[in-house]
Amino acid sequence: MPIRLSVQIDAFTYSDGTTALADIHLDVAKGEFTGILGANGSGKTTLLKVMDGLIKDFTGRVLLDGADVRQLHPRDIYRKVGLVFQNPDDQLFAHSVFEDVAFGPRNMGFAEDVVKPRVAAALASVEMAEYAGKNIHALSFGQKKRVCIAGLLAMGHEILLLDEPTAGLDPMGEYRMMELLTRLNQEQQVTIVMATHSVDLVPLFLHRLHILSKGRLVRGGTPEEVFTAPEELANVKLRLPHIAELIYRLKHDDRLPFTKIPLTVGEARRELVAALRKAD
Repeated sequence: MPIRLSVQIDAFTYSDGTTALADIHLDVAKGEFTGILGANGSGKTTLLKVMDGLIKDFTGRVLLDGADVRQLHPRDIYRKVGLVFQNPDDQLFAHSVFEDVAFGPRNMGFAEDVVKPRVAAALASVEMAEYAGKNIHALSFGQKKRVCIAGLLAMGHEILLLDEPTAGLDPMGEYRMMELLTRLNQEQQVTIVMATHSVDLVPLFLHRLHILSKGRLVRGGTPEEVFTAPEELANVKLRLPHIAELIYRLKHDDRLPFTKIPLTVGEARRELVAALRKAD
């Protein structure tokens, strides 16, 4: 698949001399759903801001469809890629849902007869069409996050960078948000890079996963490849998904005959059934 984003950051240092990012090498292919997994303070938000062109004073390069983001006009970047902040209140400002989502297309110079169907399609994509006339302040936290995503889709963004999109949501809200992102990825071919610390959601939805610790990528691959070393995860203040942790302990501490460490309930059920049959 073509590479949409190619990130090579030798170093990025804060004004106080603290190294925020170093030795980052990351490629995101077209249509990929990629996760950046890390504990709080690992550098996830900073990395997303570099990828979005908001931070430019780093050594290295970030290529968007082969072009260096530091050489591109902001409008050329924002036609393709956009960042959804962790707190939607940092991003929303208009009085109504429609006006907020319409701001981006209008600012890009689209005529009103183009803006309206763009906004309608974007809101429909995030299941918020019926809320177009609602006041932003009347929305729930999860609904606000969906409006932020719609605002980027209305601008025609093909790449979404999301900072902790499930933060602040209840368990059902988390799952519905991940289902929404999966649908955008699969049905509209939106490339997604999601920063998160939620290890239990990752195996269900993501194609690839990169672990960030103290500003450095320490592991990468498919979720199955990444979640094979619980000790290494513990060293970077992360853990296995709960179901994987259970089976890992049953296999290594209780010597039950599992052939693999499952990451989802469905996989765990199959492994348990097979292990019980062997025990018979």
